[in-house]
Amino acid sequence: MPETPALNRRSLLRYGAAGAGAIATGLLLPTTAAASTTASAAPLIPSTRPKLSHGIQFGEVDADSAVVWARADRPSRLLVEVARDENFRHARKFWGPVLTPETDGTGELRVAGLTAGRDYHVRVTTHELHGRTGSEPVLGSFHTAPRGRQDVNFLWSGDIVGQGWGINPDLGGMTIYSRMAALRPDFFLCSGDTVYADGPLSETVLLPDGRTWRNLVTPAKTKVAETLDEYRGQFAYNLLDEHVRRFNASVPQLNQWDDHEVTNNWYPGEILDDARYTEKRVDVLAERAFQAFHEWLPVRKADAVDGRVYRKVSYGPHLDVFVLDMRTYKGPNTPGTAPFEPILGAAQTRWLTRELDRSRATWKIIAADLPIGLIVPDGANIEGVANGQPGAPAGREAELAIVLREIQRRRVRNVVWLTADVHYTAAHHYAPERAAFTEFSPFWEFVSGPLHAGAFGPNKLDPTFGPRAVFVNAPPAPNTSPMAGFQHFGQVKIDGPSGRLTVHLRDQDARSLWSTTLEPERR
Repeated sequence: MPETPALNRRSLLRYGAAGAGAIATGLLLPTTAAASTTASAAPLIPSTRPKLSHGIQFGEVDADSAVVWARADRPSRLLVEVARDENFRHARKFWGPVLTPETDGTGELRVAGLTAGRDYHVRVTTHELHGRTGSEPVLGSFHTAPRGRQDVNFLWSGDIVGQGWGINPDLGGMTIYSRMAALRPDFFLCSGDTVYADGPLSETVLLPDGRTWRNLVTPAKTKVAETLDEYRGQFAYNLLDEHVRRFNASVPQLNQWDDHEVTNNWYPGEILDDARYTEKRVDVLAERAFQAFHEWLPVRKADAVDGRVYRKVSYGPHLDVFVLDMRTYKGPNTPGTAPFEPILGAAQTRWLTRELDRSRATWKIIAADLPIGLIVPDGANIEGVANGQPGAPAGREAELAIVLREIQRRRVRNVVWLTADVHYTAAHHYAPERAAFTEFSPFWEFVSGPLHAGAFGPNKLDPTFGPRAVFVNAPPAPNTSPMAGFQHFGQVKIDGPSGRLTVHLRDQDARSLWSTTLEPERR
């Protein structure tokens, strides 16, 4: 059993005064159609037992372990029970940390010693520090990664609750999560913009056709996030949705961040010119957002290379996922015409090329939070990688060229890039015969999103790396609401015996809009 963190009188008083974070997180808000769309959460009323306030989440599942996340409404100790059957016969008990105000009541525990390629049932409770009373249990399940050549099935998307489109009780909430859960994925890769901390919600939005969109609104979602509690409230908001909570209780996550976890198009060292913010230093905001990101999602700092975000996650012999951080190490947004500008940073670039070379997985999935060839502007400057200029790589393209060149030089096979960010779905094929820069092997980049945000696009493609848009599905107008469709997620299925990889680009009803099957190349 881990050592119990010290709980002093000041911590306990702060927990009670904040209503266990209720004001910041809105945890008392209902999610039914009958609920008021304006939220004003009152402090929690003490009850006779602790409560798990925001469901449970799983993350970083591998062949013999998984991370289990929960949040309690008061200081209490986390207990996770894991069993092979839903009746929890012969369940193993894992006592976790004390959930305290220092982490907004959140906590996580890695459960280890599991068997590869098996289904596990999970029962999570939280228990009084002095006494025997425990919370009502929250149940969930997950599947561990295989060690043999078994099938793999996972989903990816991003861009959640953006551009003013929040949880709409008239529509029953974020139903796309239930559509995704029905596909029974082994895990879900969120490619960034896990929240929109810079996107306040209003109670109603008038749609172009005269209809009204209604939002569930919490105090944290009424303004841009600046304080730590306001950033925490961004993540808590998404967990008010019943579809999200059910999805989280059955589908493990891999999460990366992009810009909207902090503020739009941010880069290190930036000083904001935005009247909505009283704190103008992005570095200060980013540290607060970074803390909330790790508190409220099942992401362990210990699993990241430098304790931040980028890491490799192996899921059986067929799959390695390389989760990138294209935000923390980038240079300022410029026109992108300088000979070289960072997007990954030197250390991450060396790590990525080295680990791709070492990987013996059939498929190497690079999870990028920004697309490679799509032009993503920031006013007159460039927010993404592509600079919109034909010819040799320049700006951030130059650093990506290093990665692509090393993949070819080291003869790394079966590399596929997945991303979100641009709020539509597309399939791009890159080939040197179409490119200005030719020192790379052909590869695919698949784009999918948004998951619950305004739909945009399509963006123009930069010719430097020879992309061709094989498929695109984008809305007719910018910031099209989720009510009009154009919400997307992608599915990757790897056949165990053959190693073939099939990609489906799906809409909000899980219909496959386009698919392709790739044959693995042997190294």
